[in-house]
Amino acid sequence: MARINRRQLTNLLGALGVVATLGGLAFGLPAIDRSLPAERAVPDGRPYPVGAGVTVVPPRGATVDVTGTRPGDSEGTVLFRLGPVRYAIAVRPFRGDLAAAAERLRKRIVDTTGYQVTSAQLTVGTAGGLAGLQGGYTAPGRGGRYAVFVDGGLTIEVTISGNDLDLGRSLPQIEASTRTLRRTDEPR
Repeated sequence: MARINRRQLTNLLGALGVVATLGGLAFGLPAIDRSLPAERAVPDGRPYPVGAGVTVVPPRGATVDVTGTRPGDSEGTVLFRLGPVRYAIAVRPFRGDLAAAAERLRKRIVDTTGYQVTSAQLTVGTAGGLAGLQGGYTAPGRGGRYAVFVDGGLTIEVTISGNDLDLGRSLPQIEASTRTLRRTDEPR
């Protein structure tokens, strides 16, 4: 029978330590992540950075869902929740005009199974001077609104969805929030 010397024992203990550390990371971190809420409160009345120098003042009482929020220097997304209503803003680089951006967003909406655009597009503007187009859509058990803006090589897409009752209650606050969209780093 072979004997284990001190060096082999040290190596075995070191390997067990590495395995224990990796196990802790593999199982412990996801458990901690699951225990943290995805929704976080946002300060009332303060601009929230979406990405690419675009900000918005969220509706009073909104929370930010960190699972759908990814700010960045050249693009970004933010997902707010106002009760059960979903309010998402996405900023991306774009080389086209407003009509092309609106058509692209409408196509993405109707390409989702069960979704259809329900109304003609209307013009919309923000307090910061962004001009855009807005419309509505439906899905099984849900309604929605969308708006799109193009400014300085960016498209800013807003989508709002919820059941009809909750959406009707929240829409005035969300529309007021959308009017606060602004570029903080205007191209020179």
